[in-house]
Amino acid sequence: MRDDQWQALLELVSQGSTVPRIGLLVDSPWVPGWYGITIREYLVSDRLWLQANLKAVEEFPDVWFLPGFWSEYGMCTEPSAFGGRCRFGVNDFPHIEPMMRSWEEVRSLTPPDCTRDGLLPFVIERLKLTEDEMGKRGHRVRFAVSRGPLNIASYLLGQSEFLLGLKAEKELAHQLLRMVTDFIKQWVRYQKEVFPSIDGLLILDDLIGFIGPKDFEEFVIPYFTEIFAAINVPVRMLHNDAYGLITARHLEKMGANIFHFSCDHTFQQVRELCGPNVVLMGNIKPRDVLALGTVDDLRREIQEAWHTAGDRTRILWSAGGAVPPNVSSEKIRVFCEELRKLAGASSV
Repeated sequence: MRDDQWQALLELVSQGSTVPRIGLLVDSPWVPGWYGITIREYLVSDRLWLQANLKAVEEFPDVWFLPGFWSEYGMCTEPSAFGGRCRFGVNDFPHIEPMMRSWEEVRSLTPPDCTRDGLLPFVIERLKLTEDEMGKRGHRVRFAVSRGPLNIASYLLGQSEFLLGLKAEKELAHQLLRMVTDFIKQWVRYQKEVFPSIDGLLILDDLIGFIGPKDFEEFVIPYFTEIFAAINVPVRMLHNDAYGLITARHLEKMGANIFHFSCDHTFQQVRELCGPNVVLMGNIKPRDVLALGTVDDLRREIQEAWHTAGDRTRILWSAGGAVPPNVSSEKIRVFCEELRKLAGASSV
């Protein structure tokens, strides 16, 4: 993000803003297709990765692309440090196969070293190699990023096996989540050590939307509280675009101050649960409207969200999830135009 964008984000978090801001979470599902290359080309080429991200931020200077120049390898990124077979189809989303066949294998699992294991060194080196060019265009590395502990653990065991184990293998579940949480803390601290410009933290975990209130208190709150306190930064963003009403109740307790939530929930629903101090990021349907809908569908969706949002001073206007493939430049421009029009009408 540029310095002026970062300062505006800090203002939005600390005191709110009457100026509507657009922030879009973008990564390998959207950027390469929009730029005209395959996902594999985007992931393996530093040059193409940089060119694609530079084109996006320069074509849409009023949009905050978050976390900004995201160096990642899809869902393979963090789980790869624990082992496991990563699959990279030419134009498929990266996929990692579960590496453990049973919960008993948790007992012999060893913690990874984020400075050398899996794909993590490549994440860091890509940013090092491109940091100067980003800086020449006015952008800095702003966020330390990681998938969350339940997300990573589910990729090690398989999602169904992991969720069942929260009930049937509680001791081993805590052992696994303790190891993964310690790894995440090490990983985000390492990112901030390498890139002192980092002043934000983004944690992404959809698995927390699949468990009930009691399990949330036991398996989510303690570990996420540690993670959000791992580095001292003013921007602490949680992405959970699965069911998120339980999450909303506990955001401040965990330490998150931006919540990127599912389009299945309204701003009012989430605001009532999380209180007035959290920035809400959403809430346009990403697939059905932003990608597959017409321009008129998008305008209607934005208008409805605007008029039903209540207090708009702590909203980061976005898709209710990551930007999916096939979202056109026209749709992003319409998003910006419609918000400017609504803001102008409200100020009259």
